[in-house]
Amino acid sequence: MPAARSAALLAWFLEHRRPLPWRRDRDPYHVWVSEVLLQQTRVDQAAPYYERFVREFPSVRSLARAPVGAVLKAWQGAGYYARARHLHRAARTLVEEHGGRLPETVEGLQELPGVGPYIARAVASLAYGVPVVALEANGLRVAARWTREEGDVRSAAVRSRLADAIESAMPRGRAADFNEALMELGETVCRPVAPRCEECPVARYCRAYRETEDPGTLPLRPPTKRRPHVRAAVAVLSENGRWLVQRRAASGLLGGLWEFPGGKVESGERPEDAARRELREETGLNVRDLRFRGVVHHAYSHFSVELHVYEGRVDRERPRHAVPGRRWVTRSQLHRLPIPKATEKVVRLLDQAPAGTASPG
Repeated sequence: MPAARSAALLAWFLEHRRPLPWRRDRDPYHVWVSEVLLQQTRVDQAAPYYERFVREFPSVRSLARAPVGAVLKAWQGAGYYARARHLHRAARTLVEEHGGRLPETVEGLQELPGVGPYIARAVASLAYGVPVVALEANGLRVAARWTREEGDVRSAAVRSRLADAIESAMPRGRAADFNEALMELGETVCRPVAPRCEECPVARYCRAYRETEDPGTLPLRPPTKRRPHVRAAVAVLSENGRWLVQRRAASGLLGGLWEFPGGKVESGERPEDAARRELREETGLNVRDLRFRGVVHHAYSHFSVELHVYEGRVDRERPRHAVPGRRWVTRSQLHRLPIPKATEKVVRLLDQAPAGTASPG
């Protein structure tokens, strides 16, 4: 049965394989970049970011030579910016220690910054044909349904069991196609909700399809937690056609990106008072009048935020000496810096909203 199932899956993949940009070749660098991007981004969203990134940095050496700010700018909008920083660090490691070439083994790949077991296995199999299974979310879901796995796929023991089951079905010499076919099936047919079992080329070999009323109930999903909501305020200081922006710390959420000063609204605090306080704490500057410009809403993976946006001018002449991590920039200069999606929304708000005097709440 495993051989027949694999043959059916590969025949389906040959016919239905989507012409995704990272499938144009098996270049290890292209495979690596695409797998890092796809780790937290849907396929349909990832394609333009991939195209832009490899156009800016067509090789490991060009990526290694680039300043980290340029790398973050090329990654802008894709989110999870630690991925871009890890790519950059790993590229420099590859140039310094491996002659700019990615290792061909899972073990060698896992020694690179930011490369975990899945990416190492994916690059090894897709780029070099190493006969290992690379199970990401889509592959795990397919495997769980094929085997009717009712354990928690987040468990290392369950993942190992699924990997063993799938690896036993991998045809010799077809590791790359087999892994891609699993991903493709999970992405387009064996979907998380309402799987299209009637279109599945291997439904007759699937235990969830044969033995359960609704294959979509597998794998078992833990209850979703309510996503925290944060209220914050930002102060947009303008002077002579320039805005004051500052760079976030290199590590952590949105590390290395540029944004307007601001922060969380404390309990019982008015958003305008929070904007003034955060501005004073972060820059030492005070403002004359703050005009309310509107509220921006943005959702991150683990929380949502509402940004109360204020615009004003400093009370005194701004310092003339440069402050590391802080700049007065024109609009065009700001757009050349790597900025978070929420900051992009703030800029659009400033372009559209008339100045007001009060913020709700």
